[in-house]
Amino acid sequence: MTQKKPSPAPHGPGGAARKKESQANAQAAELSELRPGQSIDLLKELHILTREGRLNQDSRRKLKQVYHLFNFIEPLLAELSAGDGGPTLADHGAGKSYLGFILYDLYFKALGHGHIYGVETRAELVEKSRLLAQRLGFGRMSFLNLSVAESSEAGELPAQIDVVTALHACDTATDDAIAFGLQKKARAMVLVPCCQAEMAACLRQGKALQLARTPLAELWRHPLHTRELGSQVTNVLRCLYLEASGYQVTVTELVGWEHSMKNELIIARYTGQKKRSAAERLRAILVEFGLESALGPRFGLATADVAEGAAG
Repeated sequence: MTQKKPSPAPHGPGGAARKKESQANAQAAELSELRPGQSIDLLKELHILTREGRLNQDSRRKLKQVYHLFNFIEPLLAELSAGDGGPTLADHGAGKSYLGFILYDLYFKALGHGHIYGVETRAELVEKSRLLAQRLGFGRMSFLNLSVAESSEAGELPAQIDVVTALHACDTATDDAIAFGLQKKARAMVLVPCCQAEMAACLRQGKALQLARTPLAELWRHPLHTRELGSQVTNVLRCLYLEASGYQVTVTELVGWEHSMKNELIIARYTGQKKRSAAERLRAILVEFGLESALGPRFGLATADVAEGAAG
């Protein structure tokens, strides 16, 4: 019987060199996905890159989402960068401040002026972000341990903010961010709404009595449909409210659906042209669904405008 010869050892000086070269090539390919001049130290601190400077599947997903959002925000910032003091940006529900740090690293750092404010309710995340900004020398970043609603009256924030962002701000926090933007006379708002329970709860509780005996009641008969409908109607109302308040609104996808189901991106740019028709439709939807008393105060400026116009 012929004895089978052992396969050559995969290791050894030549094999080790090839493996090292392969790893270096893989790392170079991964780093080529980064933007030119981007801080490697920052990406490691944010755990987007591993300690070895590699990208894993989860971090690649996060990076793609933030880059995609940056592509929408950068033109807005560029329009507001003419003055020496601006632009200013408030990031609500900042979490670990991925978005704020990436914006600073890719745009504000080279600009030499402007300021980013991160608003977050979790004190430990706020402290970590403060320490990280200090280590990296990102001097024009501030982090506030506040809710979105509290930030409207906070003395640490200026009276006017150019850009308001809210990435996956849960439930009514997106509405609070819109109210903040209106109060601060924001030139632009970039919003990615998250879970929205308020509208669904109203539909379940009142079952929109005006429609209960019509086929439209089927839209919220099943709990899953109630949540989806509540989310859809809430975002429609938000867009109408922004248009009624003088903003031009665009709605698009943040990233592909394979990355996130909370994927709707609302971009609002201030034009000063308040649309009366948007205010009228907002109120009509609230009335149609029997939600005027429950949700009307949240959109009070728009509904008040309609009431005054009707009286006149």
